Formats: sequence, structure tokens, C-alpha cells
Amino acid sequence: MEENHNRSTEGILVKCGGFSSQLARNVTEKVDGDPLWGSRFDATNPEAVIQTHLDFLRNGADIILTNTYQSSVEGFVKYLGVTEDRGIELIQKSVQLAKEAKEQYLAETGSGPDSPLPLILGSIGPYGAYLHDGSEYSGSYADKMTKEQLKAWHRTRINICLAAGVDGLALETLPCQLEAEAVTEFVLDNCANTKFWVSFQCKDEKHLASGESFAEAALSVWRLVQSRKAESRLFGIGVNCVNPLFVTQLLLSLTKAAGSDRIPLVVYSNRGEIYDADQEEWTGSGEEVVRFVPEWIELGARIIGGCCRVYPTDVLAIRKYIDSLNIKP
Repeated sequence: MEENHNRSTEGILVKCGGFSSQLARNVTEKVDGDPLWGSRFDATNPEAVIQTHLDFLRNGADIILTNTYQSSVEGFVKYLGVTEDRGIELIQKSVQLAKEAKEQYLAETGSGPDSPLPLILGSIGPYGAYLHDGSEYSGSYADKMTKEQLKAWHRTRINICLAAGVDGLALETLPCQLEAEAVTEFVLDNCANTKFWVSFQCKDEKHLASGESFAEAALSVWRLVQSRKAESRLFGIGVNCVNPLFVTQLLLSLTKAAGSDRIPLVVYSNRGEIYDADQEEWTGSGEEVVRFVPEWIELGARIIGGCCRVYPTDVLAIRKYIDSLNIKP
């Protein structure tokens, strides 16, 4: 069994790495390129899903995300050929599998079932992930949908995850300001007391995947939170599945735009490799994510982890670095 890492609810929390990247090491089937991505395996190989969560927990993750990034009732009906009711059950099952992994981990480490960590957050990926056309990396659908349509689409998965008992929501990989505002407004107005974070997909040091300003979009989310006096519900605002070389400038652009406001930040980058959708494989050499962590912390990141191609060994390196700081909030 892996060593137990000292955890505290204070200071900086370590998020898991790229779930589907690690899942691919625990199954024989191809994961990248599947229209359901890792979500298919909640139905076909739940043991591998639990194992993947454990891989990150045993290497120091304080936060794991449900395997629901690319889950939707419509997607399960279309690509698994199941009924709508079964599609709902599969999203519920994804939460349960994360809970089973947490219970097993707590038993391994001798921690009580009421331990405040690790947290389980429902992964709420963008509408573009369901489309399976790469548009989560362009946000092209923002010109074709209204805010209300996006709220309606996100409603089902969010409500299922919350009813199944997640500790909060990760509204993630959002490529455009419209969708970020839509899901943030929905959670603020319809999910009482639910804690959440909002993280954007960005194509460079200043811009969202859609080409909009990251700082302006992030500030718009912050203003929504402020308008509801819901700061205590916000884990953070930030970026995920972006090249780690872009992150520092992105965070600087936000902190500069925010002025005297101290916005809590969340960062979980990928390795900086590029996904070739035609070849269905990753290209490029990538970066060691941990080497960027000191500057992210200095800028105010309070939740740090990894996204695609960031593995348990990377999470352990982040864990060890943060433990060495013994930071208090």
C-alpha cells in the first residue's frame, strides 16, 4: 500500500490528475477518441474506474472528480444504446464508484468515514464534450445556443450528481464566456449551498479557446458570485487542460484585472502536449507540471492538480512539494 500523506483542510488542496489518461493504463480498450471517452467504463469496467481513483488517492490527491466529464443521458442513449433511465443510473453510478474508492482508501489509511478529505466533486464538462467534435477546444457552439439552452442542457447531469451526494461541482474545461456564465448562474440560483469551481480552457496566455479574454470571462464569473453573496461557496476560478507554459500569464491577467479583489484560483493543467484528433493520439514532449507549481501558488492558486496526461506520479510530486511548504490559508 502507498504511504499515507498528511492532509489538512487548511492551505492548498491537491486535485487528482487526468482521469481518462490514467484509466487508459487500467484497461485494455482504447480510451482516447471514444465518443464517451472515459465515461463508457462506468458501464463496462467499473473496477477499473475505482482503481483509477485509488491510483490518485494513494499518491496524495485531496480531491477526486467523478468520471462524468463526457457523461450525458443523451450520449449514453446514443453511444451505448441504453434507455434514458439507464443513462441516469450510469451518472449516479459514477458518483458511487468514486465513493467506493474513497471508502476503500480511508479504510486502507485507517481514517474514519467522517474524514473531511478527500473530497469528491462532480465533473461537469462542457457541452462541446458531448458533441464529440472538438468544439470544447473552440467554443464554436456559443454562437448557436442561448444561455438558457446551455442551462437546460447542464441541468440534468448537475442535478443527478448532487442528488447522488457529491461534495461539490467542478465546472470545467469551459471554452467560452457564455457557457461559464450559464453553468455558474444555474448552480448559484438552483443548487443551494453547493460548493463549486469554474475553470476555463484557454488556447494561449490571454484567451479562452473561443478567442475571448480569459480575464474578462473569469471576472464575469466572479461578479456573478459576488452578486449572490456566494463567495463562501466558491472553491476557485481558473484554468484546466491548458498548456502549463500559459498558466502564469493567464493568472497574472486575471489578478491584474481583479484589482484589489483576491479571487481564489484553481489550476490543473495538462502536460502541454497537443491532441491530434485525426490520429487520436497525443503529440509533443510535454512538461513536468510540478516545476510550475511554485509560481502558481505565489499567484494565489489554492487548488492545484493535473488534467490530461498528468499521472499519479505527477500528483505525488505536487503533493510532496506542497507538503514541504506547510502553507496556511
